[in-house]
Amino acid sequence: MPNMNPRSPLRPFSAIVFDMDGTLLDTEMVFRDIVFDVTRELGFEMTDDVHRAMVGTSHEATNRLLVEAYGVSFPYTVFDEQCRAQMRVRMEEAVPVKAGVHELLAELKARRIPTAVATSSRAAHALGHLGSAGLLANFEAIVTRDDVVNPKPHPEPYLMAANRLGLPPEACLAVEDSHTGVRAAAAAGLQTIMVPDLIHPSDEIAALCTAVMDSLHELRAAAFSH
Repeated sequence: MPNMNPRSPLRPFSAIVFDMDGTLLDTEMVFRDIVFDVTRELGFEMTDDVHRAMVGTSHEATNRLLVEAYGVSFPYTVFDEQCRAQMRVRMEEAVPVKAGVHELLAELKARRIPTAVATSSRAAHALGHLGSAGLLANFEAIVTRDDVVNPKPHPEPYLMAANRLGLPPEACLAVEDSHTGVRAAAAAGLQTIMVPDLIHPSDEIAALCTAVMDSLHELRAAAFSH
């Protein structure tokens, strides 16, 4: 059971469950630009605080957040459609992956360590982006918003991913970039690593993590360096 590095903060684990956007795929900054542009085009002003609160959340949670921020006149359906349309165009050019993804997935495959994805994105978005990035075949299980009743921060996505891998949650390592995702993984009982993307951990979030790491390269070194 991996943790080959005696100085590592990691406990042994049998599988890894990854978040997708901001963890495997370097899409959060692209989406941030789109969100600011679309909000402005609709006559509202996006702020860093509102955007940060959106990161890692589900479609429903984002809807509630924007109505709370801008009032019931905020045209969420139009906002959602325009953001998705612009994201599709941007992702047709290329779906960028985060540093260290290919190396870590290759290491896990060589060691026959199973992997899964647990994302708040809908299936069409998740499968399309992972496929375009050339990553889809790496995962034994993919849990999307369409698979669960309760999205992150509820533990259901991570509980389902562990179940589909045939493992207890505590045997799995979760890798996340958002506060919402860390809360979900920790509540499900997975050993949780945060690799921040756009958002840094608060003290509360850091306390839920086994470790906060700078990159997937650091995670690979912590798990497998002798």
